Amino acid sequence: MLKAREAVRTLKEYHPPLGGREGLRLDFNENTAGCSPRVLRKLRELDGETLARYPEREPGEHVVSAFLRVSPEELLLTNGTDEAIHLICETYLEPGDEALVVVPTFAMYEIYAAQTGVRVISIPAGENFEFPTVNVLAAITKRTRFIAVANPNNPTGTFAEIPDLIRIAQAVPDAAVLIDEAYFEFCGETLAPRWREVSNLFVSRTFSKAYGMAGLRIGVLMGNSDEMANIRRASSPYNLNSVALACLPNAVADSEYIHNYVQETLEGRRQLESELASWGVRFWRSRANFVLMYLGERSKPFIAHMRERGILVRDRSNDYGCKDCVRITVGIRAHNERLLTSLREVFAEIGLGEKVAR
Repeated sequence: MLKAREAVRTLKEYHPPLGGREGLRLDFNENTAGCSPRVLRKLRELDGETLARYPEREPGEHVVSAFLRVSPEELLLTNGTDEAIHLICETYLEPGDEALVVVPTFAMYEIYAAQTGVRVISIPAGENFEFPTVNVLAAITKRTRFIAVANPNNPTGTFAEIPDLIRIAQAVPDAAVLIDEAYFEFCGETLAPRWREVSNLFVSRTFSKAYGMAGLRIGVLMGNSDEMANIRRASSPYNLNSVALACLPNAVADSEYIHNYVQETLEGRRQLESELASWGVRFWRSRANFVLMYLGERSKPFIAHMRERGILVRDRSNDYGCKDCVRITVGIRAHNERLLTSLREVFAEIGLGEKVAR
């Protein structure tokens, strides 16, 4: 048997296998309606010749750079956000370095950093999962070479203030600081293009969430043009498939579809938070397309009863500080209405008690 690095052998898998996810999938923060109709039309138009060619990434990068109002030299299309994280780690990290990650958060930061042989230091979030700016700054050493922050954060939905993130990037000029904005569309605040002021700052986005194209695996990594040139050297020239690249311009062009989906999601988030408050359930105000709540010993019965009704929600008990917490994705109006109806029934079934006055 091949011997894996010790750091890799001690890691937990990101999530269990994705089999058996029939029903209304509110467990992985996906777009509950699917991609734009324009994308579907483009998929139907693709022919065998298109699939026979090696994909050309550059035209897609020009489309996205114009859309995001950055130069093509400041941007790289990646195979989802996962590849963006991986490329930064492979470009800048060596054994003996240190990486800082605030927990709980997206597991892939630790997984990709640990693969390079660095020491990953986990910094607990503050009370109510607030971003611990002071503690992050205190943890920086001469060996710090990577800091990753999901903003808004997954699984908590909390948001780190932009001035705090700039302050951290400025405090560690020899480290790559990645701000993962996978849920940007649901909060509207961004650090792009602040890398023009702080050259070690990177921002990533994805087309997996609001755009409903998780199955096509399209991400965007942005940063200082000189640093992006380094990362581009570590990237495969054919990291995105031709189907994803063919559909990308259509996804970007359908701004009305994205706007409408985001607005329905924001309304659904407000309704879900209001409903949880009316039952006296503890939850954390979210800036993303999901809400994290605490149900204590009722968390597993809640998950099971919701699944019986054909609705999947996510148990986050294995995340740091999230024991007995459940995360629920919100989406289009019809799905949110079904969610709220089932949630009320299940709360009553598991003995959560009478609703508190609104």
